[in-house]
Amino acid sequence: MTSERTSGRGSTSAGFAVLLVAIRREPWVFAISTLGSVLFGALTVADAWVLGWSTDHVVLPTFETGEVGGDMLLAILALFVGVAILRAVGIVARRLGAGIMQYRMQAHTRRAVTRQYLSLPMEWHQRHPTGQLLSNANSDVEAAWGPIAPLPMAVGTVAMMVIAVVQMLTADLVLALVGLLVFPAVMVANVAYQRLAQGWMTRAQQLRAEVSEIAHESFDGALVVKTLGREGEETERFAARARELRDVNIRAGRIRAAFDPALAALPNLGVLIVLAVGVSRVLNGQTDAGAVVTVAYLLTIVSFPIRSIGWLLGELPRSVVGYQRVRSVLDETGEMPYGDRTAVAAPGGARLDVEALTYGYEPDQELLRGVSFTVEPGRTVAVVGATASGKSTLTTLLTRLVDPDGGRVLLDGTDLRDLGRGELARVASVVPQSAFLFDDTVRGNVALGLDVTDDEVWAALRAAQADGFVAALDGGLDARLGERGTSLSGGQRQRISLARALVRRPRLLILDDATSAVDPEVEARILEALRDGDTDTSLVVVAYRKATIGLADEVVHLEDGRIADRGTHAELLVRSPAYARLVNAYEHEQDELAAEVTT
Repeated sequence: MTSERTSGRGSTSAGFAVLLVAIRREPWVFAISTLGSVLFGALTVADAWVLGWSTDHVVLPTFETGEVGGDMLLAILALFVGVAILRAVGIVARRLGAGIMQYRMQAHTRRAVTRQYLSLPMEWHQRHPTGQLLSNANSDVEAAWGPIAPLPMAVGTVAMMVIAVVQMLTADLVLALVGLLVFPAVMVANVAYQRLAQGWMTRAQQLRAEVSEIAHESFDGALVVKTLGREGEETERFAARARELRDVNIRAGRIRAAFDPALAALPNLGVLIVLAVGVSRVLNGQTDAGAVVTVAYLLTIVSFPIRSIGWLLGELPRSVVGYQRVRSVLDETGEMPYGDRTAVAAPGGARLDVEALTYGYEPDQELLRGVSFTVEPGRTVAVVGATASGKSTLTTLLTRLVDPDGGRVLLDGTDLRDLGRGELARVASVVPQSAFLFDDTVRGNVALGLDVTDDEVWAALRAAQADGFVAALDGGLDARLGERGTSLSGGQRQRISLARALVRRPRLLILDDATSAVDPEVEARILEALRDGDTDTSLVVVAYRKATIGLADEVVHLEDGRIADRGTHAELLVRSPAYARLVNAYEHEQDELAAEVTT
């Protein structure tokens, strides 16, 4: 914590730099809210003038004469009411402007963070936990712009403080100087608070992200947690971080709890000193009672700006931490560059050329090395290989979720890196093994924002062999599937995911073991429907079943990230013992399972 506290000494200047970002983006809203705050501050000071004037011209003369003038009372009433109304207008302008400014900055930053998430490649996302990303877009954004709420009030009350100090000096120079001794004490308290609070604020923000990470991981892995009886351990893991966050927040709260009363007490102490000195000066004939009342009241008014500035300064450490965490995302430079080429929209399948493709998640660990093959338009190529041979990595390169370290992927003769943003998605679709469905209707999950008719949706469902079970759902296309499609089986989710790709009528379709949860007979019908379709789609299929592989025009056999052999399924069975062992292993496993069931 020592190093963290030391690093927080510049948090005040850094915090004002963060606020300057907001002011530059919303100058007019800030100006209106600040003017409202200045109006409120000036009229609050005007109350002191009205009070002093009333004391000298009404209260004291009344004690001397024993008579109260009705006109004077009406004048005083009108003054107080007028000041109160205008002050209320200032409050409304200040609070409304501050609220609009704060929520606009939060919305703008959240959109910027989300755009950055979507633009960064998959390899970046794989290095950052989902809980941390959620924290960046939520609690960190709120923390970054938290000081905007008290900002206009603090700026406006500075004007109020200046006006009050000038009026104090005008009323009685000696009493004003006595009262203003409170300011050095307030500055010392602010500096002490900044240094003590920064480290705890930083740790609290980090823990918020960690708590979010653990919660998301536990919920996402609910099936594993429950089936292995890990509820207690997961609860304790979450509780440990939650307790640490609680303790850090309490420590920061204790510092804040000591800071706020000190800010409130210092001006009150100054008022007592002013009254004591003022009584002595009145008795000695050096000033009058109205001046003492004016200075004492103005000093109580000055305490409000001091507290409002204290509220602002109290939010700055957390704001700096939140903003730095958000900027760490926005400043990432891993965004994929795009070209300006347009994908060919001609009918029929696309031609895919893979040339000397090399890729590794780590520089010294290549997963793919010199992979080359071609998918002719309308043809089907099956990619076969053992676990960790690089099949799924290959599909991420074919769909440009990541860029290769070497080599290139060509779609109809155009390097994928030269295509404009969104062009590849317009003509190519990928269906992953892990089907993801949204908490939406069947129609919404298949169309996913595409303007298609129900007939087109049903056609895609028929091609994916999903029309039967969808028709049986309560509501058909309007049936809601629940979060991640929990109301469906694994095979049904895969077929809905496949229909989502087919409804877009892609010229290139990549199936990454996308029918693994479907029985072989249904899988065969799906692949036959794809080959017999009117779009003549080019297919790349990651597969391991003989029935699936046998439908391919060519098979690419991967071993340890290299192409071990290429050819038809029949050819590879004859000339490649390793390939034969691999594809026969699944059949043997299925036969053994069938025998066990029969027994």
